[in-house]
Amino acid sequence: MPTSSPTTGRVPPGSLGLALLVSCATGGALAALALPAALGDTLDRAVTDGRVPWSALALCAALTAAEAGFDALVALLGGTNTAVRAARLRTALLARLLRTEPRHAEAHPPGDLTTRLTANAAEAATVPVSVATAVSGALVPVGAAVALFLIDPWTGLALLVGFPAFVVLLHLLVRRTSAAAADYQQEQALIATRLTETLDGAATVRAAGTARREHARITEPLGRLAEHGRRTWDVHGRATAGAAVLLPMLTVLVLAVAGLRLSAGALSVGDLLAVSRYAVLAVGLGVLTGALSSIARGRSAARRLDPLLALPAVPHRSLTLPPDGPGALELRGVDVVREGRRLLTDVSFTVPGGTSAAVVGRSGAGKSLVAAVAGRLTDPDAGTVLLDGAPLDGVDPVALRHAVAYAFARPALLGITVEDAVAVGPSRPTADAVQGALRDASADGYVALLPLGALTPLADAPLSGGEYQRLGLARAFARGGRLLVLDDATSSLDTVTEDRIQRALSRRAGTCTRLVVAHRVSTAAAADRVVWLADGTVRAVGHHRDLWRHAAYRELFQSTDGKAPVSDEAAPAAPLDGVRP
Repeated sequence: MPTSSPTTGRVPPGSLGLALLVSCATGGALAALALPAALGDTLDRAVTDGRVPWSALALCAALTAAEAGFDALVALLGGTNTAVRAARLRTALLARLLRTEPRHAEAHPPGDLTTRLTANAAEAATVPVSVATAVSGALVPVGAAVALFLIDPWTGLALLVGFPAFVVLLHLLVRRTSAAAADYQQEQALIATRLTETLDGAATVRAAGTARREHARITEPLGRLAEHGRRTWDVHGRATAGAAVLLPMLTVLVLAVAGLRLSAGALSVGDLLAVSRYAVLAVGLGVLTGALSSIARGRSAARRLDPLLALPAVPHRSLTLPPDGPGALELRGVDVVREGRRLLTDVSFTVPGGTSAAVVGRSGAGKSLVAAVAGRLTDPDAGTVLLDGAPLDGVDPVALRHAVAYAFARPALLGITVEDAVAVGPSRPTADAVQGALRDASADGYVALLPLGALTPLADAPLSGGEYQRLGLARAFARGGRLLVLDDATSSLDTVTEDRIQRALSRRAGTCTRLVVAHRVSTAAAADRVVWLADGTVRAVGHHRDLWRHAAYRELFQSTDGKAPVSDEAAPAAPLDGVRP
């Protein structure tokens, strides 16, 4: 009988609760097995003695009550154990997803992850309870078969006539159900993935007028899903029908043999009653078809969870950052390779503690990847990244998240209220810190206009793209770490708002190092130094006014009409030699 996949071994289901479940199921099975013998003995004593055997009747009543009580406890403990296991399994899956590099988690589309964390986790959580109850449940038919042999070997042999056919029936059920369930779950995940993609791009779909095409794309797997579902129920129905034909025939055969043995004087009336009850219990192997089908579906779901539980956690050596460090950032010979493509090559630069650096370059130059490497959202394939002299790959990730704050072009706002979204992080900042962060991000004005201010639920706060970005910036400002990384975090802001945020960044000079992915000339001009990337390499590092002398640098900030914005310094082109300080 199948037990569990590697998933069920990685997440303990709660051994005490499972042990109680097995104990109650076993107790119920033993009570069920003892009852026919007690009934037969009671009948024989009533016939032989000619009076009511009250003590024997009391025993029968006690066994009946015990069986019913144990069955109720099995139902209660089974549901509780399954719910607890599902919660632990989902917690373990989320922990793995959050502790691995984002690129590993992003290999699974959001819709597919949603299916695995919800439907698949719930089905996988049923496996231990299903196995425990199936094993305990098998005690009843096996014990009944043994009892038939003990009462009269001929009745036991009559039962064994159809046993091989029943074993074949169960084997086919498990194999075919497992295959059908795996196909069903795969199509289910595909539908969820396509639906999530369409919801994320709803504005694009509406603008392109492709709603019908998207509807057809999302629902296209429904035909295959229905086919796999019908296949699953067809397998289960055929097995149930086979059992419905085979098992009553076995019961009739056992009772016929018992009747012949009674007429021959080998059995008493009480023995006949016990045989009739044990025959019904012995053919109860048919109830295992449902349990085995549930186990097969759960195992298929568990196999879909194994890749998530196998995601590697970000390694570290439990190093600590120097206390009160200024946030000096250094990249030494950093290479990044993804899917065989070299995206960063020998990237080296230094940002002194408390200063700011703007990372500029054309689209695809590697700016966001440098930002990700700087705070260890991803690891380089070669080279070293140091923060205040400590290699990031050795620093405890929890300590690193306290020290490094990020703001993104498209921030994900987490939490129930606006304040929750700003305060989310490894530790919750004070309400005053949240208000100060909202002011620095120039978000306090529109937040104050919301019905409940910062306590307004996010679902009731209509936000534009720029307002989303400002809340993301406020979240980064509220962290107060030694390194602040802004990855295109002001791209949706108007120039006036961006200028206010630049002033807020400048006020952090000397206490916080700022690394800013920049597309606007004003951002580059405000930075203490500029890191100029081209095709994944550092072309130059220097002050904006020095780099501005190069036509290729000015072209990075060229407006849509082909004219470069005016800078306060515009000198003839000069060689790049010596630009890097």
